[in-house]
Amino acid sequence: MDSTGRPRFLTGRWEHLAMINFACPAELLEPIVPSGTELDAPDGMPRVSLVGFLFRDTRLLGIPVPFHRDFEEVNLRFYVRRHTDDGDRRGVVFVRELVPRRAIAAIARRVYQERYLALPMDHRIDLVDDAIPVGGAAEYGWRFAGARHRMRCVVGAPAADIDPGSEAEFITEHYWGYAAQRDGGTVEYAVEHPRWRVHAVAGTIVEGDLAALYGREFADVLAAPPVSAFVATGSAIVVRRGRRLPA
Repeated sequence: MDSTGRPRFLTGRWEHLAMINFACPAELLEPIVPSGTELDAPDGMPRVSLVGFLFRDTRLLGIPVPFHRDFEEVNLRFYVRRHTDDGDRRGVVFVRELVPRRAIAAIARRVYQERYLALPMDHRIDLVDDAIPVGGAAEYGWRFAGARHRMRCVVGAPAADIDPGSEAEFITEHYWGYAAQRDGGTVEYAVEHPRWRVHAVAGTIVEGDLAALYGREFADVLAAPPVSAFVATGSAIVVRRGRRLPA
């Protein structure tokens, strides 16, 4: 256990995280903010992020699950804070999480009541010596309702440390997850990883019938030009077992 007192639930690696970030009206997010938290916005305008990455060497309770160790994930998420006696906890809330493995989706729905959906998925990562070169891309694709969707980030610079106070720091430096429960409560869980390095991005693509998957209002947000985008190199991660917040 760590300082949270919670055992490890899931471990693995998150690699080549393509992150495309959009301004989003607060009134769209407020109805789905988990109880006990509040919207977090770096400049007064909340963000939603479309994030695609590779999940490697996945283990549940320390045990590798056959045929479920390496897979893609694409999630749509936004950002919240929870005030505690030890200071604010900055966290993420998922609008929808896509994976190609039904067992992973089923476990996440049962344990955290997260909004997981299992779909056919694929990826293309341009690598040279285990890194994405300038001009290379990280692309994640999925099929929903018979149509292909994809998100793509073209790398514009070598990976660099994240600047303090930057947009990249706001998007990546969140170490808590919050999941609204069907009865109105909230589950909080810790996510551990070192500070990542990020590539600046020279161009992005988001394609598909996003209204069918996320609803018209979120589709309109994702159709606008992003306010930022980058590719994080990733690292080993730990997700701690969640706990229910006090009412």
